[in-house]
Amino acid sequence: MPGKSVKAAVAAVVAAVALAGCGGSPKVGTAALVGDDRITVTTLSQNVRDWRTQFRADPAANELRANATGLTPQLAGDSESDLQGALTLLINFKVAAKVADQAGVDVTGGLVDAAVHDLNDEGGAASITLASGLPRAHTRDLARLVATQRAVMQRFGADLKNPLNPATQQAGQQWNELFQRTAGDMHVKVNPRYGHYDASKFEIGPIVYRLSSPESGI
Repeated sequence: MPGKSVKAAVAAVVAAVALAGCGGSPKVGTAALVGDDRITVTTLSQNVRDWRTQFRADPAANELRANATGLTPQLAGDSESDLQGALTLLINFKVAAKVADQAGVDVTGGLVDAAVHDLNDEGGAASITLASGLPRAHTRDLARLVATQRAVMQRFGADLKNPLNPATQQAGQQWNELFQRTAGDMHVKVNPRYGHYDASKFEIGPIVYRLSSPESGI
């Protein structure tokens, strides 16, 4: 995230996040497997139902989503559906936690609090969460993702107050590479009904329809 402080992160997370799995067929009722962690279809569907209700009632979230700019690979991308967008973000949370471990970074509650504060200054942490495609209950999860990126980039030598610094830009590239490599190592598997993972683009690609392929993809 070679942007100034949290501003680039805020710009990035106001669209549906797009990082997901690398193929495979999870069990019945599973939306995705991220390492040993399972995201169920029920959990995904409930999140999207809650999000739709809250998003319609939040003008700020609607404006943020409509005017999203400055997108970065792990934190933003296009999705074909609300379900797909929410699922990619739920997966991102799990991958980011592993990235922190890989980088030897402890994302403390204080760092998350600071990210929430900064997101509030940039348009409201809860509204930004809604603009990203998840209900308000995931506000701290989103802030933790932002805090993780900041902490890992700083570990790699970034000066987040100086986005044009070559060291900051290099740290951003290192973050991208580590995130992609970690997602691959976790063998993320997405139910084919939601699409397929393209590791080179950090996103869930279009759904691939096959003859005699059941919707569950099991």
